[in-house]
Amino acid sequence: MTTQLQAARDGKLTDAMAAAARAEERDPREVLAEISSGRAVLPSNPGHGGVRAMAAGRAFRTKVNANIGVSPENSSVGKELCKLTEALDAGADFVMDLSVGADLADIRRRMLDACPLPLGTVPVYEALARCGGQVADLTERDLLTVVAEHASQGVDFMTIHAGLLREHLPMAARRKLGIVSRGGAILARWMMLAGGRENPFLTHWDEIMDICAAHDVTVSLGDGLRPGCLADAGDDAQFGELDVLGRLVRRCRDRGVQVMVEGPGHVAIDQIPMQVARQQAVCDAAPFYVLGPLVTDVAVGYDHIACAIGSTVAAMHGACLLCYVTPAEHLGLPTVQDVRDGVAACRIAAHAADVGRGLPGARRRDDAMATARAALDWEGQFAQALDGATARKRFAEANKNRDGEDDHCSMCGRDFCAVRASRALKELIQ
Repeated sequence: MTTQLQAARDGKLTDAMAAAARAEERDPREVLAEISSGRAVLPSNPGHGGVRAMAAGRAFRTKVNANIGVSPENSSVGKELCKLTEALDAGADFVMDLSVGADLADIRRRMLDACPLPLGTVPVYEALARCGGQVADLTERDLLTVVAEHASQGVDFMTIHAGLLREHLPMAARRKLGIVSRGGAILARWMMLAGGRENPFLTHWDEIMDICAAHDVTVSLGDGLRPGCLADAGDDAQFGELDVLGRLVRRCRDRGVQVMVEGPGHVAIDQIPMQVARQQAVCDAAPFYVLGPLVTDVAVGYDHIACAIGSTVAAMHGACLLCYVTPAEHLGLPTVQDVRDGVAACRIAAHAADVGRGLPGARRRDDAMATARAALDWEGQFAQALDGATARKRFAEANKNRDGEDDHCSMCGRDFCAVRASRALKELIQ
């Protein structure tokens, strides 16, 4: 199979590249160039029928990913499919299925069938589930088998935690919070129990490349040592893993496999520009996919806001795909409403960053909103809002006693409405 990266290097514009160019309102040749250079990825497994072309890269609109997935304690596939519907309606661009437990192949098939967006997975979760959660029983062949099955089912991108090495474990043990990545913790324990063996994802990297190239699966290099608190950000463990990821980026590109790199985590706001710049330098400008960063550790219950603050800064400085955080982060499995709130927060961050970095056309929507507000055109405002359904609902609830009057809202009332006064002023001056 010819992957998107191989086709781009050959100067061949694929249907997916052309569709992504239309969605971005860009010249198709620019999409081809960004894919060819590795500065952008276009996850599109041919086995995922009808998947929407979605480019993630610095040259394009900042994208948002929503994580969903079945938990063995408090969920069901039906509930997670409802969350998928909510994420789609809220405007997510990518989705990851982080399901754990039983019947994962069937769950994944149902997710793929219902999801028109690029869908990602974390194979190590299922590999461990098949061993009954017993890390000691997990084999290297188990991991490769699961990677191959996910690829053949149609998964568009996979998180592979191949940069976490045995030499990093003592560094992680000195941290305040240790390893907070679920995948990273599984592999760290496996290496501790494996009698001196190295991370199996790394030692079998060539086989993983064979699988990904055969199905055009985009690799998302997992940050198994991402900092889980401000105190651990920027330590030797995090940056030691990042150096390995940089080498793996080059190995992916050498094989014609698209690759992006996952990033932190919890990072103080003043450190985010340095973190992004370091990733871009070490990883040869590979697309940066960030979880937050969360700029404080004490926003429990409001971590989607802490995430949005950090995401805006990260996207201003080089990140191109934002993984949402919901209000339930650090507390439990998110609800359907949490999913919507998480997507909304990250979409605001993504859009604010695109406007701030001067992305062509990014401010068009804001200018249209200003025009609608000046005209007290409520329908026009709902149409331009990032979440028009929520805006409409709040407007109806806040103004239910207005008797149909549309020339003000309940915040100031008719006589104190600054917009009405400004319109009258313009009429007098003109």
